[in-house]
Amino acid sequence: MLTRNVQPSSNPAVVGDTLTLSLSPPTNMKSGSWAVGESLILTWIRDQEAVFPNHTGRASVNVLTGALTLRSVTAADSGVYVVQSSDPQLRANASITVLERISNVTLMAKQTDFVEFNSPAIVACSVSSGSSLSFLWLNGSSEVTAGERVQLTDGNSTLTVINVTRYDRGPFRCRVSNPVSNGTSDPVNLNIIYGPDNMALTVEGSFSVGYNLTMLCSTQSNPPAQLQWAFRGEFANTTGPLLELYGITEDQSGPYSCLAFNNHTNMNSSITSHITITSEFLSEAISASIFLNVFPASLFPWFVSTESPSSGSKQQAVSGPFRCNVSNGVSYETSPPLYLNIIGPSNTTMMITPVVPNHVYRTESNITLSCSALSKPSAIISWMFNGVDMNIYGHWIHLNNVTVSNSGNYTCVSHNTVTSRSRSAHAVIYVLDPLESVEVNNTGGAAIVNESFTLHCDVTGTVDRIQWWRNWHVIIPDNTTIFDMDNKTLTLDPVQHSDAGNYKCQAFNSVSNMTSSPYNVVVIYGPETPTITGPTVGRAGYSVIFSCYASSNPPSLYSWYFNGNPVANTSVYITPPLSEDMSGTYTCKAYNNITDGDSSTYLCFVSEPITEVHVETPLNPPRDHYPYMLTCNVTGPAVHFHWIKNGMELHGDSGHVFQMHNETLTFNPLNRNESGQYKCMALNAVGNMTSPPYELLVNLANTSMFTTDCLSLNMSGEYTCMAYNNVTERNSTTSKMLTVVGKKTQGNRLDNCKSGFFNSGRVTFLNVLIWSVMIKNSTRPINSENFTLTCEVTGPYDTLYWTKNNTRLNVTNPYYHTENNMLHFTAVTTLDDGTYECVATNKAGEHKSPKFMLLVNYGPLKVEISGLYFHPVDLTVSMECSADSRPECDFYWFLDNESSAVIHTGSVITLIATKLSQGNYICVAKNPVTNITMYKTKEYVIGGLMMMGLFALSVPVLFT
Repeated sequence: MLTRNVQPSSNPAVVGDTLTLSLSPPTNMKSGSWAVGESLILTWIRDQEAVFPNHTGRASVNVLTGALTLRSVTAADSGVYVVQSSDPQLRANASITVLERISNVTLMAKQTDFVEFNSPAIVACSVSSGSSLSFLWLNGSSEVTAGERVQLTDGNSTLTVINVTRYDRGPFRCRVSNPVSNGTSDPVNLNIIYGPDNMALTVEGSFSVGYNLTMLCSTQSNPPAQLQWAFRGEFANTTGPLLELYGITEDQSGPYSCLAFNNHTNMNSSITSHITITSEFLSEAISASIFLNVFPASLFPWFVSTESPSSGSKQQAVSGPFRCNVSNGVSYETSPPLYLNIIGPSNTTMMITPVVPNHVYRTESNITLSCSALSKPSAIISWMFNGVDMNIYGHWIHLNNVTVSNSGNYTCVSHNTVTSRSRSAHAVIYVLDPLESVEVNNTGGAAIVNESFTLHCDVTGTVDRIQWWRNWHVIIPDNTTIFDMDNKTLTLDPVQHSDAGNYKCQAFNSVSNMTSSPYNVVVIYGPETPTITGPTVGRAGYSVIFSCYASSNPPSLYSWYFNGNPVANTSVYITPPLSEDMSGTYTCKAYNNITDGDSSTYLCFVSEPITEVHVETPLNPPRDHYPYMLTCNVTGPAVHFHWIKNGMELHGDSGHVFQMHNETLTFNPLNRNESGQYKCMALNAVGNMTSPPYELLVNLANTSMFTTDCLSLNMSGEYTCMAYNNVTERNSTTSKMLTVVGKKTQGNRLDNCKSGFFNSGRVTFLNVLIWSVMIKNSTRPINSENFTLTCEVTGPYDTLYWTKNNTRLNVTNPYYHTENNMLHFTAVTTLDDGTYECVATNKAGEHKSPKFMLLVNYGPLKVEISGLYFHPVDLTVSMECSADSRPECDFYWFLDNESSAVIHTGSVITLIATKLSQGNYICVAKNPVTNITMYKTKEYVIGGLMMMGLFALSVPVLFT
């Protein structure tokens, strides 16, 4: 085998350019083929080339050097190009890249509003044009790379941020580049809803009676939180960030709380500050008592309000004000008033911050419990846990980095040492570990079509609920999708093609939720019944190409067999030069090494040409009014036969019956008008051959004198007498013309019925009548091709003319002309559609043919794909293909390229509305009469459409 390299004219090539792939060093090649991947581009043998439909009009080959030329290349032309030849033996390949310049870089987010930690953000980057794309993501000015929370999929064109946070708001940009161009999208901002959290409370002003206090509350929240103030656990009539207190009193001492609520997240948070307001009078009273101790006087009268207290009164029940009147011999002084309150404890309340639903906290959280009570003097606060004294005193208790063991019943006890009274408040706190890991596993085998397949959601941590996702959509159970073990297992029974995709399980508890990494389920199937593409006959000395395809995942392994013997292990089989012993059955077998399934199909192939054709007759002579049969005897394989009489092709009617693919022609019965020259043509894909003419003479009598029956108009014609000598085995013939004239009556018989006889001379009647006029055609009318109508007249006529739509045709029209009894169209078009009549005239008058409707076959002129039409009942979409054509086209659907297997026939195709159905759907419309084929491509993607590509092709017959 020769060693050669493929040398491209440019690599990478630019979309729209012409690309030439040459062999280095140059090599003379008599035959070979070019393919890209597994798709054949063209083949050639000597000076004949055959271009496959997906490259028609764009590909050609230099049949001497094997150089391939591709015009108007597209990005889809990228791939590994392989050239191989059997004369000489060689195989070479090269990887070619075709790049398209980038334009219109666009970012599209499925949604832009998110709740923090609750859902993923998905942003897709796309371009209007461009190939071999590289994607770079930016958040602000920082590059975004894949990580624990960030996924880059679909070739990095899709950015997924798992459980978005407030720091993921953007702006996001996508920068796309390839070796020849680049572009950057407009920014996209995300609205992250979060909070309230990180609260702060500041107090400004004096804590003394009579002064003013201002409290400012702040929190982090989007949208801004609603703020509500509370005092001693009860809501105050104040909202907003500011709480202002004017002329404060001691009664306003206590816990002040700011509560924040976000009506989008439905979350709340709070912060509490304990404020103690003191009286200046107390310090002055103490100073006075100290002064009195230093300067004793003789009299210390006490007054409550304006009265002096009785010596036996209960002082602790009196609130005051108390005054002390001090005097001596030279002066008199009264102290400022002193108020004395001895109450409580009452209104003992406990607050827990941060505020969370049901007091369920995540481990490692910091929790503050605060206790307040209305008491004079201030109550002593002690704490208990699950009924056991904690030996902790004070208004606050801080639980830092809590664990599960901190769960329990907390009680605060307030005690007034003067009144000896106690009150308590309690609350139950729950501490849970967050989920540590969530993973999807499969303990069974692969997902094989029509078998059962189970996925398990393995969770580390306490879980309340599990939810499954497939391709970003929540999975709803149905008769083939089954959940078990509180949704921890998902069973597909049976597996279907549509079950392929990325599966995730999401686990929830009260303090966290976690989603697993995607588990890609690849559905294994096939192989389905293979399809063989290739000829059924071939010419000796030439190679032919068979291509086999069977839908399968993983892709099928292929084997070729000739009459049961292996000949190749590839999907494409190129035969050696054909010989007659290579006719037989070629079988393609496809095998899937995972399902252990196989499927096969076969093609009967003949490589023999037709070598001889002649017309064979039965032993009995052809007699008028008796059945008779002609047989086309062929040496070699024939697919079809045509019969020709006097140069005109015969068609089946009540008098002519074709059998065995037209191999036999039966006259039932034979009549004298069937006399003439008959030929048969045998055809196969290799070629055709026509027999020598056979002269059929209908035998009317076996005597020296022939007397006709009562004459009828159809008895006009040439009568031949043959004399035969049995000894010499020689014969001689002579002929006479008989013209039957007269007035036609019912049954085509003549008035005053007469008989004629032949001995010598001629029989003639006057006033000739035409018996019948018929319009016939030997070919089908195809737009822009030549077409002929023939007027067959039974009986003598003088002139003949044609009418269209009851109007006589103008014989000077350049687009048609008459010749003898024929009307020639050069060439026929749809403008020639109409009703035609042939009118034959003689001295007896005019005779019109039955009306002949001419409808010219054309097209397809254009092909359209309409849709997509969504059907919500069965979650399918449909597309409809239509073509301007006469007759109606046959429609074939392909996915991604025309060389693939036909996935559907008919004008309407229905798809399951899943991502697996995405792709370029190609409708091939073929006119069965004109043999013209046109293609239309429509891309189906979830959430969008793209129209692309229109190609037309007249399909040639190869190697004829």
